Parts: sequence; structure tokens; C-alpha cells
Amino acid sequence: MSPEFVVGFGRQAIELCLMMALPMLGVGLAVGVVVSVIQAATQIQEMTLTFIPKIVCMFIALLLALPWLMERMISYTREILINIPTYIR
Repeated sequence: MSPEFVVGFGRQAIELCLMMALPMLGVGLAVGVVVSVIQAATQIQEMTLTFIPKIVCMFIALLLALPWLMERMISYTREILINIPTYIR
């Protein structure tokens, strides 16, 4: 294995992790901004108020994105397992 291969392999794994985290992080960010705007408009400054909506919305986003996430994980794992003989050389 060359250093370029290892770096490329690591880059591909990090890109996959970021792609898979993006739906939940995006939903969490959007819900956080909306709740913050509502808190600022109503002058309710309760710190724990943001957690429940974020958790619920991120869980719903996870359920909706789960087929896509599983397809990405399975294809990545399949590619790794198929190419093991190539990697060993």
C-alpha cells in the first residue's frame, strides 16, 4: 500500500461519514435557528427548550434518511470487501 492509497482511502471514509451526518446536522441547525428566533421574539430564555424539538426532528430526519444511509454504507462496505485482494498487494 502506498501513502497515496492510504490517504485516499481515509479521505473517502471521512467524506462518507460527513455525507451521512449531514441530514441530521442540517435539520438540527435549522430547528435550532427557528427555536432561537422564537425564543428571541417571545423573550423566553429557557436553555432546555431547544433540546426536545431538536432531538425529535433529528430522529425524524434519521428515520427518513435511513434507507439512503444504509444504501451508502452497504455500497461502501461492499466495495471494500470486494477490493480486499487488491488492497493486500
